[in-house]
Amino acid sequence: MSRGRVGKAGGLKGQWPHYVVAGCMPWNRRVFHEVIEKLPGRWDFIESPEELNVKTIQSMHPRYIFFLHWSWKVPDKLVSAHECVCFHMTDVPYGRGGSPLQNLIVRGVRHSKLTALRMTSDIDSGPVYLKRNLCLEGCAEEIYIRATYLAAAMIEQIIRDQPKPTPQKGKGVIFRRRTGRESKIVRPKSLGMLYDFIRMLDAEGYPRAFIDHSGFHFEFSRAALHEGEIRADVTITCLEKTKS
Repeated sequence: MSRGRVGKAGGLKGQWPHYVVAGCMPWNRRVFHEVIEKLPGRWDFIESPEELNVKTIQSMHPRYIFFLHWSWKVPDKLVSAHECVCFHMTDVPYGRGGSPLQNLIVRGVRHSKLTALRMTSDIDSGPVYLKRNLCLEGCAEEIYIRATYLAAAMIEQIIRDQPKPTPQKGKGVIFRRRTGRESKIVRPKSLGMLYDFIRMLDAEGYPRAFIDHSGFHFEFSRAALHEGEIRADVTITCLEKTKS
């Protein structure tokens, strides 16, 4: 658990408001130290499910718990006892569920919303605090970093204004979480679609776009689309080694 700085303004009755930020990607920690921990209040950063201990969190009495990027289920007891805020890359109720960035890009979406919503026992179904425009150009890691800085600005607004979240309206569209096997390149319909497929998987911690051929495993990253061609980095390993 990483302790943040104490902000410049106190809370009610001279108390410093306490906030917890959870994030499991390296860019989450970077943005926390660059931006979030400098906001008013007392800040803690956690990056593993072991640190998200119900008793430990309860002893902190946090005003909000912010989830920037989290790969594990948050205990229902924690969600019900505290105001937990997650950031989702779709204009909910459209796009609830897993792998939102990849599911948007494969559908040809170039611009989306970053939604700050209150977490409930139903995934991505809670009421909404804020929505902000989010550009989906670039590789996945660039988009995730862009979204994290945007989330930091939204956190600043939430702790300042403490808005009341409003229920989602409209019919929900659920995204299914993608698996590693779905990173295999299979007959893309165009060069542009192949480029999108490579870039949407190009982030640390994600299974990159790949093909298996003649006993070798080819992984693609850092793709750039030029007129009539894609230029990309390729990492080649023996297929037997990849399966072991």
